[in-house]
Amino acid sequence: METSARLKGASIAAQKARLVANQIRGLEVENATSLLQFSNKKAAPMFLKLLESTVANAEHNLGLDVDDLFISAISVDEGITLKRLRPRAKGRANQRLKRTCHINITLSDR
Repeated sequence: METSARLKGASIAAQKARLVANQIRGLEVENATSLLQFSNKKAAPMFLKLLESTVANAEHNLGLDVDDLFISAISVDEGITLKRLRPRAKGRANQRLKRTCHINITLSDR
């Protein structure tokens, strides 16, 4: 049985979030949780909260045992890009791109 959760519009670039996703891909839930708790990356708390939500979905909706769950699939896709202007000298402006991403986690039991 599989269960999944999705975080849309996370305020971090997809390239930076994929660094954390690659670390926890294929791990058991307990190992992934401990790795995320001690990670220094900005995306780690987002992934931890989403992982806990997915585990709660598995427990409540499907009645799965938490000890048997592992991360079967994880993907980070690009979201919308907010375009902002930063003032520069002589009346000019530079464009700042505030990138977002969508994170999907799928858990399954062994």
